[in-house]
Amino acid sequence: MTLNNVSANQARLVGRLAGAKPGPTLVCIASLHGNELAGTLALQRVFNRLSDERPSLSGEFLGIAGNLAAMACRQRYIDIDLNRCWAKDRIWKLRSERLPPDESASEDAEMNEILDEVERTISEASAEVYFLDLHTTSGDSPPFGTIGDTLRNRAFALQFPVPIIVGLEEHLDGTFLEYVNGLGCVTMGFEGGQHDDPVSVDCAEECIWVALAAAEILEQPDSVSEVTLARQHLSAVSTSYPRVLEVRHRHAVESNDQFVMEHGFASFQPVNRGELLARDHSGDLTAFEDGRVLLPLYQTQGEDGYFLMREFSPFWLAVSRWLRHMGLDAILHWLPGVRRDSENRYTLIVDRRIARWFALQVFHLLGYRKRRLDGEVLVVGRRQE
Repeated sequence: MTLNNVSANQARLVGRLAGAKPGPTLVCIASLHGNELAGTLALQRVFNRLSDERPSLSGEFLGIAGNLAAMACRQRYIDIDLNRCWAKDRIWKLRSERLPPDESASEDAEMNEILDEVERTISEASAEVYFLDLHTTSGDSPPFGTIGDTLRNRAFALQFPVPIIVGLEEHLDGTFLEYVNGLGCVTMGFEGGQHDDPVSVDCAEECIWVALAAAEILEQPDSVSEVTLARQHLSAVSTSYPRVLEVRHRHAVESNDQFVMEHGFASFQPVNRGELLARDHSGDLTAFEDGRVLLPLYQTQGEDGYFLMREFSPFWLAVSRWLRHMGLDAILHWLPGVRRDSENRYTLIVDRRIARWFALQVFHLLGYRKRRLDGEVLVVGRRQE
């Protein structure tokens, strides 16, 4: 099967399998961006193989196709980016008023159908619920995982032998994984490679097999050859990259920016401070520090020009885990110039005139990676562990 085998009339539900015993639930969603077909095709492959081989399963495995209208047109989205519109107020409006698609963006209908599956799945689950969001990239890229920085997400993601990036989702608003993470689910995003590369389908399929083992849907994963082969291949293609990285910067793009990425960049490519990365109406865009470029934009639709990231040492992962287990988050508001938001205990308000910038690194270690500036005030937030 090739990328052209994904039907223009793709059904929302790619597949659903329930094990003989109760257990965790794994939901894989693919093609939230309609030009990213590899994940949907990979899901079809896995469900076909599971139906043929019938290994012992526990819990439930569900595969969902995302933006069906955009998939039919082979474009990222029709009216709005389906992976940037999962804000709570928008969802509340959709679910309370059930707007028909002709009264708003066409993606509203997609959201309602996906929400039907999500709400049913979570309400019927008897154990942990895992969500895996499958994507591909416009530029060349090795396979990698992304997580919202919670200990539960880390524990799941570190079972995948690929680079894991923390802090990417915290630079974005309204992502699907941010929404379901807020519902108490364990989440991970996976980027399988370049959109049109057939190898991206293979990598997405391998990721799904590893996820079935990591979520304990497969009762005897070591006896399933696909799991062993998947781990071996993903490990082999990841050996030259750091194990964990953190996002340091996002360059946002608006429609009138005239943004053009310089040719030849690939995700994880090292860049030096001052190196020319792109141009827009304001002039040259250069790297503000040494690091690695991530997700350079080489397509017409998209709000993210590029990201910059750097390696996050395993030592600091261990320190971070220890600090969180010690519950030091509970006393962060004791720091000078720091107070807790009265309406959200997972949000801190930092007076930059009093608090030193080194405090931002402490916030990162404790999971406070989502931030915004408001004058002299820095607002930082984290997900519930």
